[in-house]
This record gives sequence, structure tokens and C-alpha cells, in this order.
Amino acid sequence: MANSTQHATRRFGLILRIAVPTVALALVTAWSPPPARADGDPASDVLVSQAVFLPQDAGVSAKQQAQLGALLGAAARSGYQLRVALIGSAADLGSITALWRQPQSYAQFLGQELPLAYKGPLLVLMPNGLGLYRLGGTPPAERSALAGIRAPAAGTGLAATAVTAIQRLAAASGHAVTVPTTTMSPSSGAGSTGPVSWTALAAGGVLIALAWSASLRARPLRRMRRGREEISSN
Repeated sequence: MANSTQHATRRFGLILRIAVPTVALALVTAWSPPPARADGDPASDVLVSQAVFLPQDAGVSAKQQAQLGALLGAAARSGYQLRVALIGSAADLGSITALWRQPQSYAQFLGQELPLAYKGPLLVLMPNGLGLYRLGGTPPAERSALAGIRAPAAGTGLAATAVTAIQRLAAASGHAVTVPTTTMSPSSGAGSTGPVSWTALAAGGVLIALAWSASLRARPLRRMRRGREEISSN
């Protein structure tokens, strides 16, 4: 009986040694911000696979990030694909700082960086204005849709102006979309949790459950051992 108790205790300790580092690693992976990019053009790297580029220093709130992601998702489902880059400072351009405060020139630059992955309309917002580019030429209806939109203010104004511009561009192409009242977490940005992170968390949870089960099984054995020792001593 003593051997059974010792075996259960050792197994409990082993499971804990595995589970604790696994859960800790999963939490760090799930909630740590993405690493900063130090290349020539961060936005072109992101927009290859995502619909929006939102640098951390752009001053966009979590609610606005979710709203932008949901709005672009709704536009895509309606048949209108669009990529958007919010540029809050010259640092967001990487080494292409010469195009700071030149949204149209930067939109053209981005569009020529992405042709293998994306050929649709590309919208750029900077504090001094908007830029729109489409490989092969921007339709006049899309260009006219942005007429009259005031230059966005830095910070939350960038996202608010982006929402208006996205709706107008989609409508100009015959795809009316509305700002979602209920939004989900943004697909891009700091703090997003991917499938790998959730898998690690789930694995950690299973290991903790196994450890707890082993502990529960060991308790009756320890009680029985103590009871026999008390009987023997009497």
C-alpha cells in the first residue's frame, strides 16, 4: 500500500512539473504582443495575408480594431475585397519614411509590393489625407467615393475615417455594408490568440486535470496508511 501511495505521489509531482511550464508557455504565447518588425516596409508584410495594417502606435482602440475587422469581413463576404493601411507616424513606414504624409504615393508603393498576393483596391490613411490604389487603374466611382472625406485626425480619428471610407468604397462598387453593432476580436493586432495558443492551453488544462485526478486517488491511500499506522501504534 505504501508503494502505491508513493507511486501516486511521484506521478502527481511529475504531471505538475510538465503541466505548469506548459500552461505558462501557452499564456505567454497567447497574450504577448507580436514582435516589432524592423524591415523596409512593415505594412506590405502584413497585408499579404491580412486585410488591415494597424501599427501599435496608431492610437486605435481595441473596439475600433474589432469594428474595422468586422466591417472589412462583411465587405469581403458581400464580394468587395479591400486592404487598408493606417499609418499614424513616420515610424510605421519602416525604412520608407520618405513617403510620410504622402498617402497616395504610399498607396501606389504598397500596391506594387503586393501583386502576387493581392490585386484589389488598397486604401491608405495618414493624418494628412487618404490614398487609394488599384493595380491596373482605380475606377472613377471608387475615386469619387472618397471625395469630401476630411483628412483624419491622428489616433482614433484614423479608424473613424477608415470606417467611413470603407463604407463609401464598397457602396461605389455596389456592395452596401453597415458598421456591425456586435464585433468580434480583431484578426490582427496585439494580443490575438491563434489556434496553436488555444491548443497549448487545452493541453495544459488536460495535464492539470490529470494531476488533480492523481491527487484525489492518492488521498484515500494516504488516509488508509495513516489509519493502519495508528492501529499498529495502539
